[in-house]
Amino acid sequence: MSALLEIRNLSVRREGRTILDLNELEVQPGEILAIVGPNGAGKSTLFLALARLLPAEHAQIYFGGQSLDEMDALAYRRRIALILQEPLLLSVSVWENVAMGLRFRGIPTAEARRRVRPWLERLGIAPLEERVAGKLSGGEAQRVSLARAFVLEPELLLLDEPFTALDAPTRAHLVEDLGAVLAETGTTSIFITHDLQEALKLATRLAVMLGGRIHQVGVPSQVYAQPADSQVAEFLGQPAAL
Repeated sequence: MSALLEIRNLSVRREGRTILDLNELEVQPGEILAIVGPNGAGKSTLFLALARLLPAEHAQIYFGGQSLDEMDALAYRRRIALILQEPLLLSVSVWENVAMGLRFRGIPTAEARRRVRPWLERLGIAPLEERVAGKLSGGEAQRVSLARAFVLEPELLLLDEPFTALDAPTRAHLVEDLGAVLAETGTTSIFITHDLQEALKLATRLAVMLGGRIHQVGVPSQVYAQPADSQVAEFLGQPAAL
């Protein structure tokens, strides 16, 4: 199976210092790749580079077999969806926020209503559809953000620490619901987090990032059982491989 996303020789520098140096990484269609690492490891930098929100010094990135250098930035962004730490909702109703991306794409109102309603129901926010976003709790706002992304039927979903600011019970419910939706839709996803438990609940494959580099990639159980080096083992809280 051909990779949906292929990354080669991705390097990002800031203030004369390399903060991301990624030699090779592929994401297969339908997989959920969790990228884990401590704060400052370069995870969010990778997210911004893949979202084309941060320029790279060097990069060979292919999406669906096509180089991003040869792809219009807007055309690429219309094939992906982003979930951020902060939902960044507008001061309009829940329904309008979820429908926003469809409206930008010129989808007629009737069609937008047909597509939005199931996601309001699936993510448990249908009773809130007329509420102004500013009056939502943190968990409710992130559910709106998820609905806004999934209604677009993206080929690739990028999530950057989406549940960090939420309390533990809210976070647990959202992780469970997100996992169910990803399983149902088969949406290819990159989930960036420093929370190992979140990663293990969601990921089909795990990448450990430390110091701006990917140290190990594999099935979560294998990564845990056989850390590639002492740094990975320390991060995972596991004994180092002999």
